[in-house]
Amino acid sequence: MTLDYLIRILNAKVYDVAVETSLTNARLLSERLGNNVLIKREDEQPVFSFKLRGAYNKMAHLSAAQLAKGVVAASSGNHAQGVALAAQKLGTEATIVMPRTTPAIKVDAVKARGAKVVLHGESYSDSYEHAQKLVKKGNKAFIHPYDDPDVIAGQGTIGMEILRQHQGDIDAIFVAVGGGGLISGIAAYVKAVRPKTKVIAVQPTDSAAMVESLRAGRRVTLPTVGLFADAIAVKQVGSETFRLCQQYVDDTVLVSTDEICAAIKDVYTDCRSILEPGGAAAIAGMKKYAEKHRYRGKTLVAVACGSNMNFDRLRFVAERAVIGEAREAVLAVTLPEKAGSFRAFCEVLGPRSVTEFNYRYAGGTQAHVFVGVELSHKRETASLIRDFKRAGIAAVDLTDNEMAKLHVRHLVGGHAPGAVGERLFRFDFPERPGALAQFLRVMNGDWNITLFHYRNHGSDIGRVLAGIQVPERDAPELERFLNRIVELGYAWIEETQNVAYRLFLGLNQG
Repeated sequence: MTLDYLIRILNAKVYDVAVETSLTNARLLSERLGNNVLIKREDEQPVFSFKLRGAYNKMAHLSAAQLAKGVVAASSGNHAQGVALAAQKLGTEATIVMPRTTPAIKVDAVKARGAKVVLHGESYSDSYEHAQKLVKKGNKAFIHPYDDPDVIAGQGTIGMEILRQHQGDIDAIFVAVGGGGLISGIAAYVKAVRPKTKVIAVQPTDSAAMVESLRAGRRVTLPTVGLFADAIAVKQVGSETFRLCQQYVDDTVLVSTDEICAAIKDVYTDCRSILEPGGAAAIAGMKKYAEKHRYRGKTLVAVACGSNMNFDRLRFVAERAVIGEAREAVLAVTLPEKAGSFRAFCEVLGPRSVTEFNYRYAGGTQAHVFVGVELSHKRETASLIRDFKRAGIAAVDLTDNEMAKLHVRHLVGGHAPGAVGERLFRFDFPERPGALAQFLRVMNGDWNITLFHYRNHGSDIGRVLAGIQVPERDAPELERFLNRIVELGYAWIEETQNVAYRLFLGLNQG
């Protein structure tokens, strides 16, 4: 069977529409991991993913009579674009069924190539079932996104290119897996030509149909799949792809959403390309696998399989990337509700940079602060919590708490009945390590901070919103404080009369 797929791949018709993509040396990532990291850049394809290889190869093997009737496909986006482009090239009509959750950028791209789009269901599996009805109704050819020998062979040309582009030994090739067509084609070719090279499957923890199937020894159907990496969100893998993966895949690795976000950042840093989540999964898996197995001096290839990223998702990716690369800890810190507590908190932090600080006075004897702290390595979190404990400050690690990261960080606030005499200020300052701590040191330690919000957004300007209870007798000292921070390069605006503050955060007047 290996020989059969080798012949299919060598004779695949893909280069009428596909290009031979780069095998890029990821210099910075290589230095960090201590290995030679190469990224196969399928984001360079005309449809920004590998999918057009298999789609075109399948359609190019259809008869003229079949093409005249048109084709049907089901896809979360990338395969759809491949089918649409292939249909344009071959002069046939394409109908694509896509999940309603598909990012708009992919839907629009498919329509722009002349294909008819039908939105149906929440996942690929739902769309697949509807597409089968259209196939029967119109007696049309179905272009499967992964479970078809011609599609698998088309994707296998990536493996052929990798081995041609890197003549030396390759220790492992990491491939993101949805239905399994990409890894099946690559593995079939690689194992026929260089059997010692490992082929490793990477899947998100919440869409691990292939990993679960390989463990069970049979195809498993997942009840639900996560949709962050929508391009590889499949409830059940193909029968042919499962058979090939059982035969050729050496190992598997699961990656989290945060780890995928960190990988998107890694590829951007090295290649200036923004991959979609599914497109970056292989890089995330390679990083995790190399660390777990203590790889050093190895040659590792990761397939960047797509870059159809929704622009609106970039905010989420940027926020979660620092956690995914273990460069930020998210903590819940409990401080005594008394003047000077913030200063004690800053002394424990020392030179570490604060990436986020959310607090709202609520009365009582304790203050609960939601804080993000920049780390040099993951083990530093436990050390920091011990330092807080020695200073009499309780701290809980929320870094892996999904609800805290998705919701709680944005909900710290509300009216504070006890914040009588509160004045609200916005402060802007040059973003640099220690700038926040310097601000707190300059402030009068006897004043009660009733609200504090800060988040490092990666810009050159840091922004703080602070509520301060200042007794009337301290008005001259407040003026001196404001003048002092201007000298230090901080700009300020008083927002006590701002309507948003008065409605949502100010003293509730009933």
